[in-house]
Amino acid sequence: MSHLLACVALDRPTAHDGWSELMAGHESYLEFSNITKNFPGVRALDGVSFGVNENSIHALLGENGAGKSTLLKILSGAYRPDSGTLALGGALHAFHSTSEAIRAGVAVIYQELHLAPDLSVAENVYLGHLPNRWGVVDREALNRKTAEHLAVLGEEFDPRIKVGRLSIAQRQMVEIAKALSREAKVIAFDEPTSSLSSREAEKLFGVMTQLKASGKVILYVSHRMEEIFNICDSATVLRDGRHIQTFSKLEEIGPDELVSKMVGHAIADVFHYTPRPHGSVALEVKDMIGPGLSAPANFSVKKGEIVGFFGLIGAGRTELMKLIYGAVPAKTGSVHVGGTAVKVRNPIDAIRAGIVFCPEDRKKEGIVPVRSVMENINLSGRRHFSHLGLFINEGQEKKNASAYVQKLAVKTPALSSAIKNLSGGNQQKVILARWLSENIKIILLDEPTRGIDVGAKSEIYSIIYALAEQGAGVVLVSSELPEVLGVCDRILVMRQGRIVAEADRKQATQEGLLKLALPTAEEEARIAG
Repeated sequence: MSHLLACVALDRPTAHDGWSELMAGHESYLEFSNITKNFPGVRALDGVSFGVNENSIHALLGENGAGKSTLLKILSGAYRPDSGTLALGGALHAFHSTSEAIRAGVAVIYQELHLAPDLSVAENVYLGHLPNRWGVVDREALNRKTAEHLAVLGEEFDPRIKVGRLSIAQRQMVEIAKALSREAKVIAFDEPTSSLSSREAEKLFGVMTQLKASGKVILYVSHRMEEIFNICDSATVLRDGRHIQTFSKLEEIGPDELVSKMVGHAIADVFHYTPRPHGSVALEVKDMIGPGLSAPANFSVKKGEIVGFFGLIGAGRTELMKLIYGAVPAKTGSVHVGGTAVKVRNPIDAIRAGIVFCPEDRKKEGIVPVRSVMENINLSGRRHFSHLGLFINEGQEKKNASAYVQKLAVKTPALSSAIKNLSGGNQQKVILARWLSENIKIILLDEPTRGIDVGAKSEIYSIIYALAEQGAGVVLVSSELPEVLGVCDRILVMRQGRIVAEADRKQATQEGLLKLALPTAEEEARIAG
């Protein structure tokens, strides 16, 4: 059910080939040595070796497809390396399952949390090793112990409530409490702040610092350079499955040099913004009201303009995009494309009107994971190639997919490869390729670079600029202030379900936008009440 749920006996191999001598006196608690892992047509890891010390937070960096996720899955026991060894505290391990890794004191907290939403917090924390008396679950001990773990993390919510009722930030704390309940020594975090507000992220960083001080070994995966230099002590860079360099002290390197190590070349300006002329109004939204909005939404986007939407998690940005796209029915309001009112009752209506949408959760809402790259690219444009609207034209679909894979530099072993096996950045490029097969007038991009490395971000920004230069109206939703300031011509701020401010890129500042996005004292009092 989850990589971290089961718990069975650990079969520890005996140290051999001089490993004990090699590890003797070594200060690194976690050691990867010559880890290699192959998949059909791809070498995901190629002889990766590095160590991580106790009482430290170690960044694991690299572009999408660099091998970070594969290495975490080897650490968790989900994958077995084809060659190489893993050691914890000087003891050699060869995990045959995730349960063995858990038993050895390893916890991996993935970006997509592995929790059972219909079970209570306490049941999730102790699933697989529930406290019991004579074979009967000891509910009192279960809830008490869970509350103690939550208290260590600064949380006070009831351990008896169902996990499905918690916020994303609270669910992450449940995952950490689960690791504490199993006395995990090594805790790996995979993009933990991708769905958190800035305040929630700061709270998580405080918890991580506390775990570090208690002697834990923290492995931290993130594409956000500001976070890396704020929270991490050391870092390892992977590229194309190979170990590039490990920095024992982050003071040894600056952000620009670190990025160049990741991508293999210097990126002077990841945003590379250039102004462009704006035409007539491409999109106008009037008096839009629907789920997630507390006031009517009114805004417009010109042809060739990139308009950003900034706000905290839950501000209503995603909800507004889905209302415009027809994914959620609006109560009232109208959508105008090129000055003409269009009826958008569903996504089909939106696509035919020239409005396309890249959703925030690309894995759940943007791709069909079990289908091929070619099928995902042609998902919408298929109707343009079919015979009489009934029969699939495979030759034309292959030609179309091949053209966009080449144009957008999608890294895939083959067009027939399942899209689920691609990195996040390449999955996002496939979604963009799908829409490029359409006559785009408006493109709605909801967190298009979430969980994507800096190199892929730069490529996606180039695609966005190209669309704008061709006359499309672009709406970009992002929780990253540097992104909205670096890419957008104009920025709208949402707070508590309403558009509260507008700023030109020349006048906007990070401090100013964040201040506008934060709830007022009156709003916080209303929420608390």
